[in-house]
Amino acid sequence: MAGIRVGIIGGAGLLEWLAAMGKGEPHLIETPFGPTSGPVFTLELDGVPVAAVARHGAGHQFSPTRVPYRANLFALKVLGVSHVLAYGMVGSLRESIHPGHLVIPDQVIDRTYRRPCTFYDDLVVHVEMTSPFCDTLRHVLCDASQGSDTRVHPQGNYICIEGPALSTRAESLMYRSWGGDLIGMTVMPEAKLAREAELHYAMVAVPTDYDSWQPAASPDPDALNAAHFQNRLAANASAVALVRRALPRVAAAPFQCTCDSALALGIWSDRSRISNEVRTRLRPLLGKYLPPEVA
Repeated sequence: MAGIRVGIIGGAGLLEWLAAMGKGEPHLIETPFGPTSGPVFTLELDGVPVAAVARHGAGHQFSPTRVPYRANLFALKVLGVSHVLAYGMVGSLRESIHPGHLVIPDQVIDRTYRRPCTFYDDLVVHVEMTSPFCDTLRHVLCDASQGSDTRVHPQGNYICIEGPALSTRAESLMYRSWGGDLIGMTVMPEAKLAREAELHYAMVAVPTDYDSWQPAASPDPDALNAAHFQNRLAANASAVALVRRALPRVAAAPFQCTCDSALALGIWSDRSRISNEVRTRLRPLLGKYLPPEVA
């Protein structure tokens, strides 16, 4: 598909990856929701226009609760992004999902409660979230994983907790009983906001350890920290490589899903009562349904 620009939202290592390539034009974008986590870098990778933002900012300065999710997604929309490939570190809740594997999650249980979770504070919008990730984009990621040296699980249920503390063992066991496969802190409200912005969105989850349901592999905290660090480095490199392999496939894939029309039936407010100020402020999101009124 011509004209596709892919957004990349990354965790640890994204800025280092961009710096190593020596590419990327930084953009500081103010949004109605404040500044983004940091500069949004635009570049071309393998012939595909890309806009990339580090979720936690330089130096990992934003905790999961304080990440400016709305600003990040709004800025990507302003820059013409239509598809978003995200990645982030998680813990594994399943014996079969080993640290160092990758997972393309297909479901989410949202346990966050302190984060602004909608763009639409001034009107009522209900978007469909039965499938919280774009199925077409998920299949592209799965196809791109074929032949990889890294085991990639094609589905998984992501439990998103508020944090910043990790789970107790009792909580971790409860999440396993709920059918959770992964536990992390960043996919929500990111996936919800992507749907509200009519963006195709999928994630590569990067398990770096087993969550607290499993006893520690070693009583030595230094050994545990060293193993965790090595797992992070290896898994993060695998996630970046998978995203990179998927880019040309995203640009070539026919996307026939409802992600890019999520608001068609989602705006419940009486449109005659939605002010021109709101229409103008949210024009990148609402423009095709609610254009600003001519004075």
